[in-house]
Amino acid sequence: MSIHSEIKKVTTETFRKMKVSGEKISILTAYDYSMARLADEGGVDAILVGDSAANTMAGYETTLPITLDQMIYHAQSVYRGIQRAMLIVDLPFGTYQSDPIQAYRSAVRVMKETGASAVKVEGGLEIKDSVKAIINAGIPVMGHLGLTPQSINKFGSFKLRAKEEAEAEKLISDAGLLEELGCFSIVLEKIPETLGEQVSRELSIPTIGIGAGNQTDGQVLVIHDLLGLNKDFKPKFARKYLNLHEQIVSAVSQYVADVKSQDFPNKEESF
Repeated sequence: MSIHSEIKKVTTETFRKMKVSGEKISILTAYDYSMARLADEGGVDAILVGDSAANTMAGYETTLPITLDQMIYHAQSVYRGIQRAMLIVDLPFGTYQSDPIQAYRSAVRVMKETGASAVKVEGGLEIKDSVKAIINAGIPVMGHLGLTPQSINKFGSFKLRAKEEAEAEKLISDAGLLEELGCFSIVLEKIPETLGEQVSRELSIPTIGIGAGNQTDGQVLVIHDLLGLNKDFKPKFARKYLNLHEQIVSAVSQYVADVKSQDFPNKEESF
């Protein structure tokens, strides 16, 4: 028996069982083969190919510029690095919001071309028809409420969402709607901890928090934040487990010095 056949793949059913049993779900973003392989070996339950690739990989200020073709490229790379984790892929801005047919076609492309197990979309009532079209095609959908980065120009900032009663009530309503439509899970981003707890308690599907407290059914982080690769981005909700920015810059500086001093390559490193 090969090692691949011994590894039990995480699925949407796994998510459901984890919610019922109370086991927390761990998710990280990844955008390439090498990072995906490391995250998978570390035991993460799911890998999200987030449209945050626009920020972390391409240097854009928002997630808006990334295209469906670019998301598919990143997802294909990630898929080849995964053995156990479930692969979820963001549908980027402009590929699903107002046209259910376009939403269906975008999701089908992702599933056919990347090997993903699910897609993720941002919004509630506003994208109801698009969510329905994707789910009716047999494609699992993860929702995303609270701070939805694709709507950043509407919000005007990345500040905490749903502090006010009206917005909190809409979020609760949208969460219920997404569950009713058939979403298998919902990301809750940058909302009050008490609201994250309430939504998680009221839904039968798992909630995944990012800046939503620790009473959600799981957590997601951008792997670059976890590893400390971006020294300028320090969101309150992201715990830095390593400071790779400092270590990598130091290693590169040492390499430059060794080349210039002819210490590298030495006799043992030459043929």
